[in-house]
Amino acid sequence: MTYVSACPACAAAPLAEDVAKQVTPPNMFLSLPTIHCAACIGAVERALAKVSGVVHARVNLSLKRVAILADGVSVEEIVGILDQIGYEAHPLDPALIETRQDDLGRALLIRLAVAGFAMMNVMLFSVAVWSGASEATRDLFHLISAAISLPAVLFSGQPFFSSAWSALRVRALNMDVPISLAILLAAGMSLFEVLNSGAHAYFDAALSLTFFLLIGRYLDHRTRSAAKSAAKDLAALEVNMAQLITGGVANKTPVAQLCVGDTVLVPTGARVPVDGDLASPAASTDRSFLTGETTAFSVKEGAPLQAGEINLGAAFQMRVTAVGEDTTLSRVVAMVEMAENSRNRYTNLADRAARIYAPAVHLLALFAFVGWVLAYGDLRHALNVAVAILIITCPCALGLAVPAVATAAISKLYGMGFLVKNGSALERLAEIDTAIFDKTGTLTITGARSNVPRLSAEQVSVARALAQSSDHPAARAVLEGLPTGAAAELSDLREVPGSGVQARWSGKDVRLGRGSWLEAEFEGTGLRIGVTDAIRIGLTETLRPGAKQAVTDLGSQGIELEILSGDGSKAVQSIAKQLGVSTANAEIDALAKHAHLTELAESGRRVLMVGDGLNDTASLAAAHASVAPSSALDASRNAADIVLLRDSLSDLPRLLAVARLSTQLSMQNFAIAALYNCIAVPIALLGYATPLIAAIAMSASSITVLANAMRVRAAS
Repeated sequence: MTYVSACPACAAAPLAEDVAKQVTPPNMFLSLPTIHCAACIGAVERALAKVSGVVHARVNLSLKRVAILADGVSVEEIVGILDQIGYEAHPLDPALIETRQDDLGRALLIRLAVAGFAMMNVMLFSVAVWSGASEATRDLFHLISAAISLPAVLFSGQPFFSSAWSALRVRALNMDVPISLAILLAAGMSLFEVLNSGAHAYFDAALSLTFFLLIGRYLDHRTRSAAKSAAKDLAALEVNMAQLITGGVANKTPVAQLCVGDTVLVPTGARVPVDGDLASPAASTDRSFLTGETTAFSVKEGAPLQAGEINLGAAFQMRVTAVGEDTTLSRVVAMVEMAENSRNRYTNLADRAARIYAPAVHLLALFAFVGWVLAYGDLRHALNVAVAILIITCPCALGLAVPAVATAAISKLYGMGFLVKNGSALERLAEIDTAIFDKTGTLTITGARSNVPRLSAEQVSVARALAQSSDHPAARAVLEGLPTGAAAELSDLREVPGSGVQARWSGKDVRLGRGSWLEAEFEGTGLRIGVTDAIRIGLTETLRPGAKQAVTDLGSQGIELEILSGDGSKAVQSIAKQLGVSTANAEIDALAKHAHLTELAESGRRVLMVGDGLNDTASLAAAHASVAPSSALDASRNAADIVLLRDSLSDLPRLLAVARLSTQLSMQNFAIAALYNCIAVPIALLGYATPLIAAIAMSASSITVLANAMRVRAAS
């Protein structure tokens, strides 16, 4: 199993690798078409956690799937284990999943229609009985009602019966067990009355109960479908076929058969099928799925292209550099799904509550039945009370409280240009009271001045060789400003985080980096060859778009602001003054940054770290929450909780606002579920709730929780 790791030269490499392991994408996905509640999530995840070889497993309730990172365990073994605990599982085929979801909706509608039609007809006979029909006429109407009701109940109640049986056959309980029991008791009690010429039958109640429960189940299904996850939207960008160029001829080829090094033709208007480098002189693409910007993006020969981009200009050719799960699009999809599947303390609380709920509900219904029989001796009424309790206490709202909010919030933030990699990050972001920024590449954008080409040919070749070995913004700026030419051959190449790059060339030590590191009298970037004086390379540094607005808005929210940078004091203070940040520390290396954040955490501060460099990796991992721009190094993006896909920082305060709102909505949903039970359970125990009223109340509570969760999508 391969993990992404930071540069070995970085003192924070162990931390970076630990975090990288946490975001390693799952290697197995299974469809779980029968799951629908928090109890299902807990049962599946606990069962898989016991399997040797399963590193982690996360259930996505919205997508009805489980993502598994496993080593040495086959799909067939996992499917068998899930079947043993009562859950149907299938290897994930995205197209099949979409079909199954549609089939589920249609099946629920059909069963809902049958229950409604039968209910209306049975009610006509019930009206006749209530109007005075007696003895033989009443018994005939009851028998006709039974002939209509029993098949309709058995057919329409299948979603509840099948789920309940799956749990019972492995000696477990879920929330559909009390629901099924309630439906069958209502129908069975009515049939008993009919066969004994009883005066009362409740076939209309059994059908009404099934009808309203199906309404709740269908609305739940539709609401989940409407709350489309960002992962599903991204997955839709994947291309199945590509035009592979062989012998100068383009042939349609499945993307799965492409290999690194292949040349692919991308026609006008088509999506880029895989990651690669442009092999044509120039191209114009739409990469809004990554950046959020809808304007055309111009690229030159050799520039990187990501799967999912749209060709807005003439057809171009590209050389494949990554395929399958290694493409940028696939990694983004994996990270979004991982975020949606992540657990926070509210999710775990719901899981624990749902786990004890089913047995508690059955005991409560049993005690209520016995109590009413002993108190009044009315077996029929006691049974009605027990049925109402079984229905009204169903923990659907509790199970939906958190997943619905998390899915809506992550989707909302992706639309704003934030890729949330960890669902628990939203909870931590809501607690932030301090924001610390790196300077170069985070608050500023570095460019090359016109004096870069004044270097000699020898100096240019050495500078090019050093600059192209680093992804630091200053190194990239130097590389862009250098004249064309060959790079020098270097040995013992090494990057010193926060300082620069050094190597050996022609028996001399050569360095490219900060002036103080080069033992020069100037700040900024310079080149030093051997023992000669360092040569200053003029670079421009401008504020990143939206940086001023982000800092101002965060300050107005009461967030304490600070800049930590490895650059010289003069440059750091200049940027701090432009932004209005009073606390700015210069010449801080990776270890000092990490130590500073650790000290703040120990003092009780909740720090948001925003950085992009190799020397920020440990700090990003140590912070209470962290953000990295999409231009950051791989190690930094892996260590961060959230990746900023757009160039502008202006929406950073909105990120915190959405995180706070999602936490508030999760707490509100718990309050709604608790309030519902505090009101509904006593009413049912006192005998004031019929099974029909209980079904309506339970469905209403679930829909209320879902509607409240959707408020996060309307947040400004």
